[in-house]
Amino acid sequence: MPSFQLMRSHPHSFSRRPWQQTILLVFTALWLWCIAPQGMAFARETAPQNGSSIQPYIDRVADRVTKFTLDNGMRFVVLERHQAPVVSFMTYVDVGAAQEEEGKTGAAHFLEHLAFKGTTRIGTKDYSAEQPVLDRLDQLFDQLQAARASGQTEQIAQLQQEFDSVRAEAAQYVKQNEMGQIVEQAGGVGLNATTSADATRYFYSFPSNKLELWMSLESERFLEPVFREFYEEKDVILEERRMRTDNSPTGRIVEAFLETALADHPYGRPIIGYETDIRNLRRQDIRDFFNRYYTPHHIITVVVGDVNPRQVKRLAATYFGRYSPGTEVPVPPVPAPIQTAPRSVTLTLPAEPLYLEGYQRPGISSPDRNIYDIIAAILVGGRTSRLYQALVEQQQIALDVDVLNGFPGDRYDNLLAVYALTAPGHTVEEIAAALNVEIERLKTEPVSAAELERIKTQSRASVLQNLSSNQGMASLLASYEALTGDWRNLFEDLKAVDAATPADIQRVAQALFQPDKKTVGTLLPSKP
Repeated sequence: MPSFQLMRSHPHSFSRRPWQQTILLVFTALWLWCIAPQGMAFARETAPQNGSSIQPYIDRVADRVTKFTLDNGMRFVVLERHQAPVVSFMTYVDVGAAQEEEGKTGAAHFLEHLAFKGTTRIGTKDYSAEQPVLDRLDQLFDQLQAARASGQTEQIAQLQQEFDSVRAEAAQYVKQNEMGQIVEQAGGVGLNATTSADATRYFYSFPSNKLELWMSLESERFLEPVFREFYEEKDVILEERRMRTDNSPTGRIVEAFLETALADHPYGRPIIGYETDIRNLRRQDIRDFFNRYYTPHHIITVVVGDVNPRQVKRLAATYFGRYSPGTEVPVPPVPAPIQTAPRSVTLTLPAEPLYLEGYQRPGISSPDRNIYDIIAAILVGGRTSRLYQALVEQQQIALDVDVLNGFPGDRYDNLLAVYALTAPGHTVEEIAAALNVEIERLKTEPVSAAELERIKTQSRASVLQNLSSNQGMASLLASYEALTGDWRNLFEDLKAVDAATPADIQRVAQALFQPDKKTVGTLLPSKP
C-alpha cells in the first residue's frame, strides 16, 4: 500500500527529469511513505509564463491567504480561489518518524495506516460489541509475546489458536473502507496520506459544496479514532518492508547508507521502521504516540479552493473546536549529527553496481537553505545539468544519476546525496572520480551567469507549477507554516533564490563538500 509520493518533503524544489523507475520506487519508498493510490484532481489557474511577471502573480496569491488559530491552538491557513467549484484539504500533523521512541520505529507510519480505519461510528457495525473483542486481542498478543520470550511452545500454540479465532471475530464487525466510500460517493478524490521523517500529511479534494462534510469527517477521524484491524495492518506493513527493503538490494544499501551517514540520529532510522520493532509494536504504543503528538498544537490544516474564509473559520470552530487542547508537548530538540571523518558502507548483493555519496548539511533553519537547492540543481537539474552531461551523456559511465537534497528530512541537519547507477562495463570508482571533478569545479570556479539564470528559470517554473494547483499550494503552505513558523516564508524563499549569486554558491559549496562530512555507499554485484 505505501507507495512513493513524487514530491520532496522539502517545501521548495527545482524541476528535474523523471527518475529511472526502479531507483525511484525504492528511494522514494524509503523517504516518504504513503497510503492508498494516488490520482488527485485539483483546480488550476493560469500562471505567468516568464520571470518578469512572476512577482505580481505571487503577490496576488499571497494576498488571498488567510490564517487563523482556534482557541485550542489548532492553526488553519486558507487560500481563496474561485477558478473552479472544488477545494483541496491538507491536514498536516507536525510529527513524523524522527519523533519515535527508540525500539518503536515505524509508529508514525503505522498510525497513518490506522487513521483510515474509522471511528466509533465509521467503519464498524457495532462498536459496543467490537470494543471488548479488540481489547481481548491486545491481551492475547501480550500473552503471546511473553510466551515466546520464555519459550513456552505448548502455550504459544494454544494462545495463537485463540488469537486467530478472536481476530476472525473482530473482523466480522468491520465495515471495510467506509470512510473512503463516503468520500467517493460525495464526489471526493485523492483520499491519501504520507509519512515522512518530519510530518504526516492527510489530504483529499471535494466539490466546494462539501466543505462541511469534510469538516465533519476529518475532525471525527482524530476526535474518536479506533485503531481497528491493527494486526492485519501490521502484516501489510511487514510485507511493504520486505518488498521495499529486505528483498531489494537498492533498499538495503539506502538503509545502510542512512544508518552510516546519520548514525545515532533519528534521521538514520528507516521511516517504515525496523522489522523487529514493527513486530513488537502494540496497539497501545500507537495510542500513546497519538495522544502525545496528535494534539491541536501540532496540527495545521490548509484549505485551498472555492471557499469563503469566514465560513471556513466558523465551521472549523464548530467541528475542530471540539478538540481538547491537551498538554502541549513540543517537538523534542535533536542534536546535530557529529561526523569528524569520512564514512563508508559497502554491500555485495545480486544487483547492478550503485554508488551513493552524501554530505551532511544544515536543516531548513539555515539562512543558506536555498543555496543548497541551487547546488543540487546545478549538479542534477535536468539533462543539461553537470552530472547528467558528464556521467551519462559524455563519459557514459552511468545509466542514471540524481540528487537527494534534504534527505531524509528538513527539520534537522540532513544530507545532500548524489546517486548513480553504473553503466555496464564501468565501475563505481569511475563514478566517484567523475563526481569529484564536478564537486571541485563548484568549489573552485564561480558558476557562470548563464548557468545560474537557467537554474533560476527552472526554479520559477517548478514553483509556478505548484502555485497553480490547489493541492500543490496546500502542501507548500502547510510545510512552510510548520517547518519555518510562517507560510509567508514560501514567498520570501522565492526572492532569496532570485538574489543568489555565484559567490554564494561557491561559499556554500566549499563549506559543504568537505571530506569530514562525506559518506559513501556502494552496492557491488555478487559473483554468480
